Amino acid sequence: MNALQTLLNYLSYPFVRNAIIAGVLIALCAALLGVSLVLKRYSMIGDGLSHVAFGAMAIAAVCSMAPMTTALPITIAAAVILLGVNSSSKIKGDAAIAMISVGALALGYLLLNIFSVSTNVSGDVCTTLFGSTSILTLSKTDVILCAALAAAVIIVFCVFYHKIFAVTFDEEFACATGVNAKFYNILIAVVTAVVIVLAMNLVGALLISALIIFPALSAMRLFKSFLSVIISSAVISVICAVLGILIAVLCGTPVGSTIVAADIAVFLLCFTAGKITKRS
Repeated sequence: MNALQTLLNYLSYPFVRNAIIAGVLIALCAALLGVSLVLKRYSMIGDGLSHVAFGAMAIAAVCSMAPMTTALPITIAAAVILLGVNSSSKIKGDAAIAMISVGALALGYLLLNIFSVSTNVSGDVCTTLFGSTSILTLSKTDVILCAALAAAVIIVFCVFYHKIFAVTFDEEFACATGVNAKFYNILIAVVTAVVIVLAMNLVGALLISALIIFPALSAMRLFKSFLSVIISSAVISVICAVLGILIAVLCGTPVGSTIVAADIAVFLLCFTAGKITKRS
């Protein structure tokens, strides 16, 4: 009862409500894209783009620019480049992802140390990489921007659902039926870049892939149809995000790590349930 009263007290604070609203929107967008990314084996592109976003935010910090508006175009450009390099015969896709992600991570940390704008560089880097408390410091403007970008992601996914479905499952057949597979692959990458930048505030750069992968994998243990997997993945992702934020607020644990721990716990439950029902 004391815990419930404490939770209700915390919910009266605007910063907690802002965190939950942003967390739900980000988790929903990540889940929608996660299924396609996992099925297309693009999961590591999300990881690479998150490192690019970290490097972009480091540039923004050094230049005293807005982090999200600076990171967004840079991350989108990297997404398009990665998709272009993916089909190159000279640099294979996995090598390109590793090269760009590690390079951006290293340069970002180097810039923060050389042009230090804070007395606690290590703490700032830890917060950016693991999303320790940044979701609890969002302003009303940040939440509005997050809502606008999330709405754009959801609209794009809904409008192009059938094309994304076709490209996800059989790209060659989609091309044969007149679908511009390259365009939709780039569209998926661009939307993924937007989600990555949004998720930086929720779980940090190093944990973003978990937000994309775990809900999708959990849903796949229980359901088989594309639509069922997407809907259940979205539900799982939102529940884990809200649960993780509330536990973090009550127990004082890092928000990003707590959300990912909730995702892992749900995945283990779904995996076990899938084994019992012989769906996995």
